[in-house]
Amino acid sequence: MTDETANGAAPDAAAPQVQDSQQPQVRLNILAQFVRDLSFENIVAQKGIGGEVTPEIQVQVSLDARKRQPDHQYEVICKYRVTSVNTADQAKLFLCELDYAGVFHIEGVPEDQMHPFLMIECPRMLFPFVRRILSDVTRDGGFPPFNMDPVDFVALYRQEAARRAAQSRPQGAPLS
Repeated sequence: MTDETANGAAPDAAAPQVQDSQQPQVRLNILAQFVRDLSFENIVAQKGIGGEVTPEIQVQVSLDARKRQPDHQYEVICKYRVTSVNTADQAKLFLCELDYAGVFHIEGVPEDQMHPFLMIECPRMLFPFVRRILSDVTRDGGFPPFNMDPVDFVALYRQEAARRAAQSRPQGAPLS
């Protein structure tokens, strides 16, 4: 008699069965995700813009995270501000603001790595839902669907860290 897996294949004897006990196992669960705030202003419909329209879209992203009362729970809030202007005369076409949040249960992440984890990995998991909401809202608002390019949350985190370091450095101090 031989051991077989559910699909009929023999188990791989070369596959390592021992888990490294030195590294803590990272556990991440999304407990909830939701729209905290959403607004869409169709300025074209409100004020009317005549002539040829060539839209230019600008996206601003900001992130916030906070510890929640139960152990190992965190809330991450992603704030997106999408502005579209006419390239010819810089007249605003629409403004969309979305605050999207997720509640996460996180274990096994060292304390010194928790902040980057919350500001990079959690928003990365929420991004596909944000993208879909923004696409639907702009389409329902009378514009072509806005399919936002992926956000580089690592670069965003580094920019914010550099900005905070520059603010805390005294004026005229060397950058080293």
